[in-house]
Amino acid sequence: MDAEDLAYAGVAKQAELMAAGSISSVELVQASLDRIKRHDGLLNAFRVTAPEEALAAAAEADRSRSSDSGPLHGVPVAIKDDTDVAGYSTRYGSNATTETPKSEDAELVKRLRSAGAILVGKTNVPELTQWPFTETDAFGVTRNPWNPSLTPGGSSGGSAAAVAAGMVPVALASDGGGSIRIPAACAGLFGIKPQRGRVPIAPKTDAWFGLSVFGPLARSVEDAAIFLDAIADRPAGEALYRECLVPPPAGLRIATSVKPPIPGPVGDEQKQAVSNIAALLGRLGHKVSQSDPNYGLTIPAFVIRYLRGIAKDAAATADPDRLEARTKAMARGSRLFGDRALDWSMRAEVGITAGIGRLFGEYDLLVTPGLAAQPLPIGRYAGRGATWTFNGVARFTPFAAPWNLTGQPAVSVPAGFDRDGVPLAVQIVGPANSEPLLFAISAQIEAELPWADRRPSLTP
Repeated sequence: MDAEDLAYAGVAKQAELMAAGSISSVELVQASLDRIKRHDGLLNAFRVTAPEEALAAAAEADRSRSSDSGPLHGVPVAIKDDTDVAGYSTRYGSNATTETPKSEDAELVKRLRSAGAILVGKTNVPELTQWPFTETDAFGVTRNPWNPSLTPGGSSGGSAAAVAAGMVPVALASDGGGSIRIPAACAGLFGIKPQRGRVPIAPKTDAWFGLSVFGPLARSVEDAAIFLDAIADRPAGEALYRECLVPPPAGLRIATSVKPPIPGPVGDEQKQAVSNIAALLGRLGHKVSQSDPNYGLTIPAFVIRYLRGIAKDAAATADPDRLEARTKAMARGSRLFGDRALDWSMRAEVGITAGIGRLFGEYDLLVTPGLAAQPLPIGRYAGRGATWTFNGVARFTPFAAPWNLTGQPAVSVPAGFDRDGVPLAVQIVGPANSEPLLFAISAQIEAELPWADRRPSLTP
């Protein structure tokens, strides 16, 4: 296996090669670091890398390998820069934060280390993780490996670029309004937003008033399942997600909808992607029909928490005066929604979730477009104010936010490529606690429509 094939082999294959003695963790991590060095000057996926620590950890992983080794033993992974890693700062894409290193890993990082993962670096995010593009005054522009003139999405844009470019086989991401699913759609990856509460957020006690959760970005469904198995809290007796991929599900009732929850256009290519996946699911024996969810007040209730969450994060920075002007304006915008509005959003969640959830009394799953349009050009909102940017990106990513409010799981699944070779995607949403079913249906689609064998063309 040459260096390029190894880079794109994925978690499961890399672990298999190491278990067979065909490659060492040191060799694998060095290959990851070499690829970062080769391509990150263009893509800017990483804010910081940890070559010495990663190679030392890889050497220890090689020495300690046994039959009891964890599922990620010796595999390089990247961590989104909204998550604490001991010895490194957490910068949230902002000059308003400091380089003070954290004294302790976040709980999910501890779990990744326990599973044997080797942390090679922290990936770039938009300031305070608020946008579906990754461009900051502090750390520059992150680009899409499939077309560097386009965004890889956000806020987990650095993680998406790193995985899509083969720098790491899997990366940690977070999702407060689509920040796993949006970059997955932009970069041709599989991403899952787990059920709220599935993955610990400690040392955080709250993330955007319940909107935000953590999960993986990966090239394959199996790799994402392995990663989530390492960090998730599962109900007692539930099988590992990796064990839920087979046998394929049969006879599911699946709804499709291309109607966005807010007024705005949806591109023809996005609609066609839904039609193509619907036709595939029909051929596989599922009952597929069109049905629009009752989104009700999901978006107003979401926006209140989103803005209040940004304002809370802005106030917690070391020097709020150094925030970008647009971020300051977003934080000021939260003043439109006081504590009474926030209280309403929190209390209304049960009723809103019940309303939109009626669809899942009739259907097992819902398929929507992943995005309303193809990935944004780099700089589309450069120099634009908060209101202009917010209104624009809301129409770019309308299908994601409702499910952060309800807390139920959702995935982004690759659905081919447009005429320019840029990825297309659909979103699949399930009822509460349906991660096993979402993994199973995604694996079934992947078996029929394999995507991981296609790679972006990067300059050697």
